[in-house]
Amino acid sequence: MSATLTQTRTFTISHARYVASKIAADLDLLRAYHGRPPEPHVTDLAEEAALLLAARYLKSVEYGFRRNGVTVLALKYVAWSDGTLTSDDRPGRVHAEANLVGATWYSFLEYNESFLKLPQADRDRFESTLPIQRLGAPAPQAGTDGYWEQTRTYSSNGEGVLRHVFRPR
Repeated sequence: MSATLTQTRTFTISHARYVASKIAADLDLLRAYHGRPPEPHVTDLAEEAALLLAARYLKSVEYGFRRNGVTVLALKYVAWSDGTLTSDDRPGRVHAEANLVGATWYSFLEYNESFLKLPQADRDRFESTLPIQRLGAPAPQAGTDGYWEQTRTYSSNGEGVLRHVFRPR
């Protein structure tokens, strides 16, 4: 005799907004420590992340500061949607000390292959629902005066993001 168990996982907009709320908390800390992003922008960035996560179109999104085109301090969230994320950390531990003189705020979004395979009309339709309308930009370049470190996992129902921090040495 044998038994089979089939388990179906769903990742809804509610799950995605839960994960995005942790991204928003990190961005609020960046604002508290470094003055950016502006408060209303945090809400839009979190909703953008939630919509992308729920649709499973997010590859990664990076928020931070750069000087002369080079990253000085940043948070990068890499989407993970295979159902294997088991930990769900608390947000926080954002680097509070960094020399940001002359640095400007940026955010950079990468869509995953599922999104890129859609017909252009479908991509345009989806992008029109997002609270932030992005323009094309070159990918950020990490500076040599810092390093990337994976620091947190934010998840709900097995899906979510891995957070990486680029911090100064």
